[in-house]
Amino acid sequence: MKTKNFSEKDFPLKPMTVAKLKAVRQSEFGIFLDAGTGNTSDDILLHKTQQTAEVKIGDTVEVFLYLDPKKRLTASMNLPKMRVGQIARLKVINLTNDGAFLDVGAERGIFMPFAEMHGRPQIGDTVWAKLYVDKSGRLATSMKVSDEIRRASKPAENIKVGDKIRGSIFNITDAGAFVFSTERNIVFIAQKEIDRPLKIGANVEARVTFVREDGRLNASLRNTKENAIMDDAEKILRFIRANGGAMTFGDKTDPKKIQAVFKISKAAFKRAIGHLLKNRSIEKFGEGFKLANTD
Repeated sequence: MKTKNFSEKDFPLKPMTVAKLKAVRQSEFGIFLDAGTGNTSDDILLHKTQQTAEVKIGDTVEVFLYLDPKKRLTASMNLPKMRVGQIARLKVINLTNDGAFLDVGAERGIFMPFAEMHGRPQIGDTVWAKLYVDKSGRLATSMKVSDEIRRASKPAENIKVGDKIRGSIFNITDAGAFVFSTERNIVFIAQKEIDRPLKIGANVEARVTFVREDGRLNASLRNTKENAIMDDAEKILRFIRANGGAMTFGDKTDPKKIQAVFKISKAAFKRAIGHLLKNRSIEKFGEGFKLANTD
């Protein structure tokens, strides 16, 4: 007997769920499971190819339910590899007009609606996500995992400023990127410490810049020299602003005077000036520089 096309109306079982069902009938294709409706035409096929162990009539088996290409409710013993509430790095395997499907190790990908995304991941991306049950009772996935990662995290131990950390990004905001490290530490990378475009799910290696009292970390993707240039550039900008928007310090200024005012070498001064000119923060003004005209 063939299973009939699935309709949710008055049917106790739904696709994208896990259920324990009793094997009641054998066929050449596999074994049929009791759907609990009292109608044998509702029985659900567990195909031979979807059995991970031998199933006999009378056995109760735990199965993942999904719709096959002909829209029939079908069973598989290939269950999700994670429990509801758990988080994992999951691969995006399909996109639709309504969202995406993530690979959780089950027979089919599990749906993630747009409302549960951070950004717009693409096929092949790997993202931090959790498994949950939606309002309709189906399994679904969500990238909103900050609370779960916070609970799974631990304070940093034996980590000091300058150490390298590795991890993957679980969220990006206007303030910066949040990383869950391989040591299960939460790491924040401010926007000014990001030197390239980032995607949620990307693996990164960063340098620790601050160890917070709560055990979380601040880090930077920039190398030490880049940070020094940015710090020096900020000193120069503050000086220019405090002096009416211009300064006479320039290429011909005595290195001792630069050291006395900015506490940096002339070489560092020139690197910072080059950075500010490149970013169009300042422009040449006589022998010195002034704030760039933004009109």
